[in-house]
Amino acid sequence: MERSAVYRRALAPIMLMLGGLGLAAGILGYFLKIEDSRRFAIFWMGVSIASLAGAYLQMRGQAIRDGEDFWSPPTRRVTLALFPALFVGAVFGLGTAGAPRTVYFMPPSLVVGEPAWQLPPVWMLLYGCAMHAAGFFMPRGFKLFGWGYIASGAFVLFFLSRLESGASLRLAHLLMALAFGGAHLAYGLYLAITEKRRTEL
Repeated sequence: MERSAVYRRALAPIMLMLGGLGLAAGILGYFLKIEDSRRFAIFWMGVSIASLAGAYLQMRGQAIRDGEDFWSPPTRRVTLALFPALFVGAVFGLGTAGAPRTVYFMPPSLVVGEPAWQLPPVWMLLYGCAMHAAGFFMPRGFKLFGWGYIASGAFVLFFLSRLESGASLRLAHLLMALAFGGAHLAYGLYLAITEKRRTEL
C-alpha cells in the first residue's frame, strides 16, 4: 500500500509534464504545417525521445530527493516491461520516416492520404500495451490507462479505415495532441487531486 502511494505521488508530475509536452507538440506541429510523412514521423519520434528523457530525469530527481537509487529494481522492472512495445513503435516510426511511400505495416487500404496516418493509431495501440505491461508494477489504475490507449487506438484505426478520402496530416497532429497530451494531462490531474484528498484524510 505504501509503495502504491509512492508511485502515485511520483506519477502525477510526470504525467502532467508528458501531457503538457504532448499538447504543445501537437499544436506546434499543426501551426508549423508539418504535413509530409517523413517529417511527421521524425518530428513525433523526437517528441517521444524528449518525453522519455524528461520522465527519466524527473524520476532521477525524485530518487535523489528521497535518498534512493535511481536505477533501482522497481525502475528496472518497469523499464523492461515498457521496452518491447516502445521498441516496436520506434521501428515502425523509423520505417515510415525512411521510406514513407514504400513501407507499410498494415494493408495500404487502411492508410488514408499520407502514409504517416498509420502512425497515430498504431503508436496508441503500442503505447497502451507498454502502459499495461508497466501496470503490473504500478498502481491498479495504470492498467486501465493502458487499456484506454488500446481501445482508442483500435477506434481510430477503424475510423480511418472507413474514410473514403485522405486528410491533411495537420489533423494528425491534433489527434496526437489529444491522445498523448490530453490523456496524460487528465490522468496527471486525476492522480494529483486524488492523492491530495488522501493526504487530507
